[in-house]
Amino acid sequence: MRSCEINRKTNETDITLALNLDGSGSSEIKTDCGFLAHMLTLFARHGGFDLTVCCKGDSEVDFHHTAEDIGICLGQAFAKALGDCKGIYRYGDIILPMDEALMLCAVDISGRPYLGYSVEIPAARVGDFDTELAEEFWLAFVRHAGMTLHFRMLAGKNSHHIIEAQFKAAARVLAKACAVDAAKADQIPSTKGVL
Repeated sequence: MRSCEINRKTNETDITLALNLDGSGSSEIKTDCGFLAHMLTLFARHGGFDLTVCCKGDSEVDFHHTAEDIGICLGQAFAKALGDCKGIYRYGDIILPMDEALMLCAVDISGRPYLGYSVEIPAARVGDFDTELAEEFWLAFVRHAGMTLHFRMLAGKNSHHIIEAQFKAAARVLAKACAVDAAKADQIPSTKGVL
């Protein structure tokens, strides 16, 4: 089973995260940041991942450490659950609409962390969530997952929809890229023989 649990405790956050790549899309998210909890819930549902997150962060300061550290844990969980990456498709892409927002997202599970982030979010905040933290979340994720991930906003005016489109699009491309190709289940998808 391609699943794992990650625990991270610092002076700023205390996080337990469990991920099952071959789940049903169920989630249980507990964090002081309601908007991020909503994004993680829809990430699990649209990716078909089972995801449990319990995060106690220094929300009296802001949600920076919560967003960044959950991104770190989720990235570590993907890397650990994928193991040697045998049989995965490796690549995924989508152009996803979310009302007026249109988001292009592509991933390469390459072992090389890189975030391409061509997204302009018009509002500084959605509720009590600083919208710049969306980029910080994905940057932490790719660094610890060892993936190349690109976002390009093709259209959008509503900040909530723009960020929601990112999480839904990332969920779909990760589900595609992490899926196992039964015909190549024993092969590493690289001419190098390792990812």
